Amino acid sequence: MAKQAPLEKVRNIGIIAHIDAGKTTTTERILFYTGVIHKMGTVDEGNTTTDWMPQEKERGITITAANTTCFWKDCKINIIDTPGHVDFTVEVERSLKVLDGAVVVLCGCSGVQPQTETVWRQADRYKVPRILFINKMDRLGANFDRVIAEAHDRLGANAVAIQMPVGAEDSFKAIIDIITEKYITYSDAEGVELVRSEIPAEFKDRVKEYRHKLIEKLAEVDDHIMENFINEKEISIPDITAAIRRSVIKNQFVPVLCGSSLRNKGVQMVLDAVTEYLPSPLDVPPIKGTHPKFGEIMERKAAVDAPLSALVFKVLSDPYVGKLFFTRVYSGKIESGVQTYNAKQRIREKIAKIVVLHANKQEIVSSAEAGEIVALIGLKDSKTGDTLCDEDNPIVIESMKLPEPVVSMAIEPKSKADQDKMGFVLKKFLDEDPSLKVQYDNETAETIISGMGELHLEIIIDRMKREHNLETNIGRPQVAYKETITQKTKGVVGKHIHQSGGRGQYGHVVLDVEPAEEKGKGITFINKIKGGAIPREFFKPIEEGINTGAMSGVLGGYPVVDLVVTLIDGSYHEVDSNELAFKLAAKAALHEALRKGKSIFLEPIMDIEVTVPEDYMGSVIGDLNTRRAKIVEMGTRGKLKTARCEVPLAEMFNYANALRSLSQGRATFSMEPSFYAEVPHHIAEKIIGAKAEAANKK
Repeated sequence: MAKQAPLEKVRNIGIIAHIDAGKTTTTERILFYTGVIHKMGTVDEGNTTTDWMPQEKERGITITAANTTCFWKDCKINIIDTPGHVDFTVEVERSLKVLDGAVVVLCGCSGVQPQTETVWRQADRYKVPRILFINKMDRLGANFDRVIAEAHDRLGANAVAIQMPVGAEDSFKAIIDIITEKYITYSDAEGVELVRSEIPAEFKDRVKEYRHKLIEKLAEVDDHIMENFINEKEISIPDITAAIRRSVIKNQFVPVLCGSSLRNKGVQMVLDAVTEYLPSPLDVPPIKGTHPKFGEIMERKAAVDAPLSALVFKVLSDPYVGKLFFTRVYSGKIESGVQTYNAKQRIREKIAKIVVLHANKQEIVSSAEAGEIVALIGLKDSKTGDTLCDEDNPIVIESMKLPEPVVSMAIEPKSKADQDKMGFVLKKFLDEDPSLKVQYDNETAETIISGMGELHLEIIIDRMKREHNLETNIGRPQVAYKETITQKTKGVVGKHIHQSGGRGQYGHVVLDVEPAEEKGKGITFINKIKGGAIPREFFKPIEEGINTGAMSGVLGGYPVVDLVVTLIDGSYHEVDSNELAFKLAAKAALHEALRKGKSIFLEPIMDIEVTVPEDYMGSVIGDLNTRRAKIVEMGTRGKLKTARCEVPLAEMFNYANALRSLSQGRATFSMEPSFYAEVPHHIAEKIIGAKAEAANKK
C-alpha cells in the first residue's frame, strides 16, 4: 500500500475547522472514496476511523490529531484530521507546522466561528495555502453566500466560489461546477457515481455572475489572467485552474467548494481540488533552520539527494509498540535500523522501525523520503519539536509556538503507594502533550497540572484512570493567573552575602525593571554592564536567577510576565563570588523590584460567542453581565441571535450547564483564550486571601 509517489504528486494536508463543522465526517468520506475503508462510520455512532480514542468516541469530538494516508487519482495524500475544540489547539498548531496545505471546513449554517478564526490565524502564521469547503448545505439555516461574506469579513480571506449549491437545507440537491459549467448530481446514495450534465436554463444567469466574479478576482492576483481579461481574450478552463493553483500556493486566493459530507455530496470534488490546487512539497519554500553550533540561518530543499532534515512534531504512546514519534521528512531519506542525529538535544538516536499510519493502524516500511509524514519507533530521548538530521550536516528546524496554559488543578493519587506511579504517568503525558504543564507547589505541598481548559484536564484525568489504572483526587479547576508590574523601578539592589568561616558567598547586582511594551513576551533580559564590574561568567547565572525569581511573584506566587530587566551595575569578590551567589542576588533583586513596582494580577480573558434563539437572548445577556462580560458584537445568523463577548475565565467555569438551563438546551457557545488583563482590585484581594488560606491549611 505505502508505495512511493514522486514528490510533485505528494500532498500533505490538514482538515481544520471549528468544533462540529464536520471535519471528522469529511475525513471519513475521503477515506471511503479513496478506498482506505469500505464502510463509512459516523461521529454519532462513534465508529469513525480517525476518532479512535475511547474519549473521542464517547464525546463525539476529536482530541488528538490523527494521521492517515490515501491515494486519489495519481496523488498520494497524507491527511491529518485535527481537533476543533480550543482545549486541543496545540494539536492544530503542531500539525500546521508540518503541513503544506489545508482544507478549512465551515458549517453552512454557523459560518465562521471563533475557533475557525483561531485556526485561520495559525495557518496564516505558518503560511499554509488553503481551500474552503462549506459543509452541511443540507442543514436548516444553511446559506452559501453569507458564509463566503463572513470568510471575507472575519478571516480577511480572498475567498471566491468555484462551485455553487443548487438549493439549500432540505432542497439541497446538486452542485454546479463554475469552472467547467457542469451540473453535478449523484446516481447512488453513497455518492460514488457522479453524473455531470448541462446546466438547466434557470441557473445559467447566476452561474454567469459567479464565473465573472471568479475571473475578476483571479485577474487581481494573477498577471496571465489579468492580461487576457483586459484584452477581452477567451480564458480557457486550463488557464483558470492553472491560475487558481498559482494563486493558492502564493496564499493570495482561497477557492470555495460546497457540499454535505454526511449526505455524501461534494467530497470527491474536495479531493480533486486538493490534488489540483494545494501545493506539493516542491511548491512550498525550502524549510529554514539554524546551525546548532554557529546559529547561522540555513535552508533545505525538498529533495531526496539533499542531507537529511526531519521534524518530530508529535509524540504518542502506543500500548503495543511503545512511543511513536510523528515526523515530517523535509529533505533526504530516513531508513530503519540506521542511526540519526538529534541536533537540538545533540544526541544520536537509532530508528528501529518506520510506520505509515492509517489512524490507529500501522504499516511498516523500510524508508521514508523527503515530503513524507511517518511515525518512527525506537527513539529514546527525542521530544516534540526536535530535529533529526545528518550529524555531518546538522540543522535545527524552528519549533512550533506553544500556547500558555490557562487552567490549573491540584491532583493527588488516591493511595500514597501510587505517588511514584503518578509521577511516571505525568511524565509520559508531558512528553506527548507540550501544552500540559506540571509543577509542585511548595507552599501547599500539592502537585498542580495546568492546561488549555477544563476539558483538556478532564481528558488527562480520564486517561490516567483508563490507560494506567491510576485513581486520583482532584481539586477544583483554578485560573492560571499571572503577575506583572505597573511602574518602572530603577537601581534595585540585590545582595547575597554569606560568611560562615572559611570561604563565603558574595553576589551583588543592580537592576532596572520596567513593564514590557510588547505583551506576551515573558521576561526580556538586557545586560548593560561595562568595565568589568561583574565578570562575564556570572552573566548567565544572573539571567537564570531572574528567570527563577519570575516563576513565582510576590502577590500570590503566580508566574511573572511582561518585564524588561536590565542589569546596570554590581560588584564581586575575588574569592567569595560564585554562580550560586549571583543567582540568589538576582532573584532577590527581582522580588524587591516587584514589590516596589506595584505588582498586579493578570487574568485570562476569553473570547466567547453565544448562539441563542431570540426568546432567550435577554436572560443569556443578563447572565453574561453578572459574569463581568464585555459585549463586543451582536448579530443575527438565520433565525438565531449571536453575541460575541470578552469574559474573564474565572467567571466561566461550568458555563455549559448554566447556558443549558437558561435556554432549555437550545443555545450553544464556543470559547477560546484571547488575552490577559488586570484583575479588579476587590477580586485580587480575594485571590491573595484564598492563596494564604490554602498555605495555612497545609
